[in-house]
Amino acid sequence: MGEIDFKNVDIEGLESSPFTEELAGLRANEARYYWNHFKTKFVTFPASERPDIIQMIDRIVAERDLKFNYQPLEVADFTTERVRHLYVFYQNGLSINVMYDLDDPQKRAVGFKLSDHMDVPKEFEGKFKFAKMRSKLAGTIRGSYFKIKQEYPL
Repeated sequence: MGEIDFKNVDIEGLESSPFTEELAGLRANEARYYWNHFKTKFVTFPASERPDIIQMIDRIVAERDLKFNYQPLEVADFTTERVRHLYVFYQNGLSINVMYDLDDPQKRAVGFKLSDHMDVPKEFEGKFKFAKMRSKLAGTIRGSYFKIKQEYPL
C-alpha cells in the first residue's frame, strides 16, 4: 500500500475484507494518531511482503494462548522515540498492534481493535473486555490490550 492518508481514506489493500470501509477507517485513524503525536508517517505493506511481522506478533500473543487463523492483509513496522510498533490488519476486520519499548520492559503491550460492525472473535470471549471509542474516520472502535510479560528479540 504505502503511506496511509488520513484525510482521504483509501481502501486499497483491504478490498477483500467484508469490513473494507471500516478497516480502512481504522487504519487511517492509526495514521492520524502517529502523525499528530510523533509527526511519523504510517506506512503499510502487503502482509505477504513481511511475514516476519506476523510471526513476531504471533509469538507475542501466544503469551495469552491466542492464535489467529485469519488472513492478514497489511502490516506495518516502525519506531518512534525508542518504541517499536508492529501492526497487522486482518481480513475479518481485526487490527493488532504491538508497542514494544526498547528500553523499558514495563512499557510493552499488545492492542486489539475491532472494526465497526464486526463481531468479537471467539478467541477473545471471556478473556478481554472491549472499551468503545468514537472516531470520525472509523466509526465505533472497540479496543482492548494486555501487557507483554516476556522479553522478545525484536
